[in-house]
Amino acid sequence: MLIKDVSARIINDSRGESTIEVSVNGAEPASSPSGKSTGKYETKPYYRDLKFCVSFLNEWGDRTQLMKFEGLVIIEDLIRKKLNLKEARLFGGNALFAFESAILKALAREQKKELWEIVNPHATKFPRPVGNVIGGGLHTKGKIKPVFQEFLLIPREKTFSDNVNVMKKTYADIGKRLKANKINDEGAWGASLNDEEALKILSEYGSVDLGVDIAASAFYKNKIYNYGEMKRTEEAHIEHIVQLIKTYGVFYVEDPLEEEDFEGFAEIKKKCREAMIVGDDLTATHLNRLEKAIEKRAVSAMIVKPNQNGSLLEVKKIVELCRKHGIKTVMSHRSGETMDDALADYAFAFQCDFIKCGIATKWRECKLERMIEIEKKI
Repeated sequence: MLIKDVSARIINDSRGESTIEVSVNGAEPASSPSGKSTGKYETKPYYRDLKFCVSFLNEWGDRTQLMKFEGLVIIEDLIRKKLNLKEARLFGGNALFAFESAILKALAREQKKELWEIVNPHATKFPRPVGNVIGGGLHTKGKIKPVFQEFLLIPREKTFSDNVNVMKKTYADIGKRLKANKINDEGAWGASLNDEEALKILSEYGSVDLGVDIAASAFYKNKIYNYGEMKRTEEAHIEHIVQLIKTYGVFYVEDPLEEEDFEGFAEIKKKCREAMIVGDDLTATHLNRLEKAIEKRAVSAMIVKPNQNGSLLEVKKIVELCRKHGIKTVMSHRSGETMDDALADYAFAFQCDFIKCGIATKWRECKLERMIEIEKKI
């Protein structure tokens, strides 16, 4: 495929905030989501700023030949040279991801293939969906709310479509029980609950595994975890998390500690072998952070957010390294989403173990619908 035309513009995400959308050769556009609770180790979204990246892509000019996924290395080399960067991802996680994704969409159209086939034509395994049902933390408004950021449903049916049905039915039932009429940034129910009350409700549903995104960095300051009026030291916080995991049978535990504490992650992992300890802010979809987590034996699973890095080539390396070391992968959305459903294609193409893309609202549902479409086709 010859890249003849690159068109970039600014659009709004699901939170009404500005993000980038890119189209190559007039094919279906690709866009990048944006996170609200961002880790300090993830790639900055834009080199200089959003407007600069949009202008840079609109003035691309290079009629570059590219025939397969690995050809993205040519694009990354060009960006490095044009902007005198050490790494292409310094162009910005949002900008680089949207551009590379747009190129792959154009390549898929030209070759009359599905997007996932361009990345990995041998993909067969479908991920399990992970859905946010009760919200707390930075994603949820209200004076009384859980400290933890997300309370998650993880169905265990045989097909992806059946998993989605179970997830939606459980989500609706919990909404009725809570008499909830408000949802947060990610479509999760807002409710006046504490963490244990939310966990207790989810633990009553035997058809799903229970998960939680603690997002501990958001309430950690000066070596103290702040639970409103209650303050916990690192030791007390770890003890509390371990007790919750064991009491409520929590299967999935994301970011139980702040983003520097590899040793603390390893301690929880050792004490709770039955749970999956997941790194997000800790690992930030970066190879060097993953390598440290492996060295410290800190995680048994890792969140993969393509725009946390920017380079889809590096995302592939990350997933392969995880697989080599027995670390599960969770392809994940962001709180500020777009209607781009390519996340499903990438989760399937990279053969991720899970896809975390919410349950409700059109921005989340389009990813689930795309995965069901892939499942039906093959």
